[in-house]
Amino acid sequence: MKNIKKYIKYGLVAVLASGCDTNQLHELNINPQALNQVDLNLIFTTTELAIASNGSTGDNRYIDWRTNIGWCAYAIQQLASSGGGISPGDKYQSNAETNAAPFEFTYNDQLKNIAEILKQSGPGGFAEGKYVNMRQAARIIRAFSFARLTDFYGNIPYSEANQGTSGIFFPKYDTQEAVYTDLLKELDEACSTLNASNPDENFGAHDFIYNGDIAKWKKWGYSLMLRLAMRISNVDATKAATYVTKAAAGGVFTSNADNVWIKMADGPSEWVNQNGISRAFDPGDGGQPSYLSATLVDYLKGTNKAVVTDDDPRLMIISGGIGEWTASAYKPITVDPLKQKGMPNGFDQAMLDKLEGKTVDVAKTYSRINVKMLQDSDPYQIMNYGEVELLMAEAIERKIGTGMTGTAKSHYEAGVKASMQMYTPYDASLTVSDAAVAAYLKTYPYGVTKPALEMIGEQLWVNKFFNWWEAWSDWRRTGYPKLTPTNYPGNLTNGTIPVRLRYPTNEVAGNPNYQTGATLPDDFTTKVWWDK
Repeated sequence: MKNIKKYIKYGLVAVLASGCDTNQLHELNINPQALNQVDLNLIFTTTELAIASNGSTGDNRYIDWRTNIGWCAYAIQQLASSGGGISPGDKYQSNAETNAAPFEFTYNDQLKNIAEILKQSGPGGFAEGKYVNMRQAARIIRAFSFARLTDFYGNIPYSEANQGTSGIFFPKYDTQEAVYTDLLKELDEACSTLNASNPDENFGAHDFIYNGDIAKWKKWGYSLMLRLAMRISNVDATKAATYVTKAAAGGVFTSNADNVWIKMADGPSEWVNQNGISRAFDPGDGGQPSYLSATLVDYLKGTNKAVVTDDDPRLMIISGGIGEWTASAYKPITVDPLKQKGMPNGFDQAMLDKLEGKTVDVAKTYSRINVKMLQDSDPYQIMNYGEVELLMAEAIERKIGTGMTGTAKSHYEAGVKASMQMYTPYDASLTVSDAAVAAYLKTYPYGVTKPALEMIGEQLWVNKFFNWWEAWSDWRRTGYPKLTPTNYPGNLTNGTIPVRLRYPTNEVAGNPNYQTGATLPDDFTTKVWWDK
């Protein structure tokens, strides 16, 4: 840096000595390749795309392939794999990219872009006062992204994060409690400030989640507030109750029309705009195993596995049947609900052969994810109404917060119905009738077949199919469903389900604040603050 300053200094002397006038000097001092004023609308659109793992980082499947699927989907026992490193969550192994992906991609993509939006739309920025609603929407996305990060790792850089332009290259760590406290405050302020009368330069044209619908942005903000409040409810009941009450008063999602979807498309290329979850599973592309876990399939098949009348209607929505999926086509062998079979977690090929008493052809033995939900142009879901109703049922059941109308039972039933009927954006054929929902709720009445909180926890788990990182967090908080851990030889948790990710090796080695501020010991069995 000293040498650079020296060269600048002497360069200026040389220019002045040459007789250039001030206008020439001004022109020489401008980098023609630099962005001196950015288009915040474009940055915001990129940020929306980024929360679907599809931003400016160049690989729209990376974080899903490695972490959402490779870690969370297997650890939470919704998917299973007979392989190893591609799916470390199945057998409680370690993969450096799985650990690093959320940390590196979230800070370097959406949070970096949001920091720029907030800087330029805030005091002293070139867009101060011009993008008021966009600024508040960016704060909501920021809370969403930081919450996911801290849920993965525990303590994280927060208050000093993404401030490299201010000279902070080694940000300090904030405790998870401090992060959650500020995120809830941020959501409260953002939702309160959102207003259709605010000045905003063409926000709707660049918002491809809600097309500038301020009422729906407020609903998402308050729904996210409800999620975060319930997540800390085991460790800070008072704060949880305060923000559950605020969320209820502000207005949360009221139908599946409020769900947060990120639109995807086939073009212009596989790396741009396509659904990263779909690409991660595509046998001609990502190649992640798409076999459903026995835990999930058995749950969806209901109490009596010999009949279909007590099945969860989502069985043959989530499952596409048993069959061979190649790069050219999916060829189902059977789509008979009675014949659906999940793969047990924690088994390799030799163990499956021993279990089945024969050499197992996994493609012809175990159910796969429905390929109707794995098209590259399918939308990417971020948050849904069913979750909100289930969280409200839990809050009422546990007497957390006030202002919610209805009963825990009514909210539970609304949550189950919404969860079952939210799949049509993937394919119009993935419908569940009101009658099918009613029959299911009659077969498994609230709080009768199992304790109420267990039923809520199980429904949250099924609701988060594809959103496996959130399913993992829900399970860690509630303990439901009651999962049986695997104990694959050489696993790193002594046969217990992992409860956090490790920090990236670059962060451990490169940030001197890691040793004093991170969640330690840095292993898979160290619980984060809210996990009690």
